[in-house]
Amino acid sequence: MTTRPPDPPPRGSDRDGDRTATAPLGDDRRLAYAEYGRPDGTPVVFLHGTPGSRLLGGLLDEPADERGVRVLAPDRPGFGRSTPWPTRSVRDAGTVVEAVLDDAGVETAGIVAFSGGGPRALAAAATRPDRVDRVDVVAGATPPDGDAETPAMQRLLAGLATRTPAVLRGLFRGQAWLAARRDPSFVVSQYAADAESVPDRVAEVVRADFLEAFARHRSGAVTEFRNAAADWGFDVEDVEAEVRLWHGEDDANVPVEGARDLEARVPTADLRTIEGADHLGTLVRSVPEVLEGQR
Repeated sequence: MTTRPPDPPPRGSDRDGDRTATAPLGDDRRLAYAEYGRPDGTPVVFLHGTPGSRLLGGLLDEPADERGVRVLAPDRPGFGRSTPWPTRSVRDAGTVVEAVLDDAGVETAGIVAFSGGGPRALAAAATRPDRVDRVDVVAGATPPDGDAETPAMQRLLAGLATRTPAVLRGLFRGQAWLAARRDPSFVVSQYAADAESVPDRVAEVVRADFLEAFARHRSGAVTEFRNAAADWGFDVEDVEAEVRLWHGEDDANVPVEGARDLEARVPTADLRTIEGADHLGTLVRSVPEVLEGQR
């Protein structure tokens, strides 16, 4: 893994005191990303779920610092502080990852992706093989043309995003309004079988991540749920980087059968299942080993 020393912030790149940067993404778009872990550590890009934001990277902060890993966690377009890009496809994730690496002064890095970030991690590896050398997909969404059945809720969201996006934006606005006024379990219950068993610190990060995802726009989630039902725009068989798939056996959001199908299609993939883990639990339980392997 090759890096060059961090450069001063490029012209037009804004940085604030909490290690957040805003990088250019095309002529008129901006991309926000936060840094966690060790500033001089091994660089890793963390891709949040759908919906989500850079704040979910806070779950990696302490374990990354302990292992000498520098985490770069972007808000994908239309989430958090990043400018919307409603016409983007899954394939365009390579452009997003490249913008983060260029702004951070990094030549090559690994990627850790959670849930809806999974397809984007594979897209970046397939389209930017010179920039991505390792991928860890945690509880990742799977291709729509796979053999595994898509859960009913995911089909509903994809259908709304495709046919009535304004309705879906309204639903997200209402969810965010409730999440700001309810206990963190309101959000956590969407990703965990037993929200009350999730540690308070984790629950607070997940709630903050959800609220930040919709703080300025709803278009990011609508775009990604629409993309979930469409062709990804690249062949997963073309991924050459080493890929590790981490999936909970009790994941109701993305059943493990889809991960098994994906493992069979990606030549370099190795699936590691986690007994008794649900969607969020897979992320929480796998993070230490995932980051250990990214060093």
